[in-house]
Amino acid sequence: MSRLFPIQSYLRHWLNAVDEHSIHSPYFFELYLSLLKSDWVPDQAADYEKLRQHLLGQSLEVTVTDYGSGAKGDGTHKRILSEIAATSLAPAKWAGLYARIIRRCEPAVAIELGTSLGVTSLYLGARKATRVFTFEGSPGTAQIALTNFESLEASNISLVEGPIEETLPDFLQNHRRIDFALLDANHRYAPTRQYFEWLAHRATDKSVFIVDDIYRSAEMARAWDEIRLHPLVYGSVDLFRCGLVFFDPALNRQHFRWSY
Repeated sequence: MSRLFPIQSYLRHWLNAVDEHSIHSPYFFELYLSLLKSDWVPDQAADYEKLRQHLLGQSLEVTVTDYGSGAKGDGTHKRILSEIAATSLAPAKWAGLYARIIRRCEPAVAIELGTSLGVTSLYLGARKATRVFTFEGSPGTAQIALTNFESLEASNISLVEGPIEETLPDFLQNHRRIDFALLDANHRYAPTRQYFEWLAHRATDKSVFIVDDIYRSAEMARAWDEIRLHPLVYGSVDLFRCGLVFFDPALNRQHFRWSY
């Protein structure tokens, strides 16, 4: 992975991003204000951040199975828990944004691909009326996430363990509607496109999907570019770290680039 690619991509993003004064769509103008200009976070956010700090201080060695872009050999290796927390957890700023999206669109079912240690999952599950299904391929991190869910009594979060290319198709056989999805798992072109394709055919007009790390590499940027132009996608927002996609035909295929 070229270390220059994210930097070059950020510069292009910064030069082309717009703010609310350049948004003429009433829908996206309200979206900008409610998501990017709001400082709302769940009442439980303090507990989630206390957990994050606890994980950042742990020297426990964890066996990790990595299916993403950093995988080498069979993908199984040892990592220090604090290192996983420092590199794999969505920052509080972004986890709060995801929680605001959940609050806004009120999904009955939310999918998260890539549980890691479960902190982002907790933010997604802060709205108790939403049932969160989070998918994790690494048994080592999955067990830690389950412990975190139990300690914070997150009874509306269910963890699906195993390779996502196997577990997600099985799950979708019994779930015909996906209101919200966060794709933050295998950060490569082919898996990202495949996961999106499977989920998009379960989306409704009101569904919102988030694709994380869209400029992590050239292949992820390529995947994002194809996703935002997908025939089922009628609107998108590029926030650099992640991309939001919308499926309502009334949006007339509007695409924005915003700084956050």
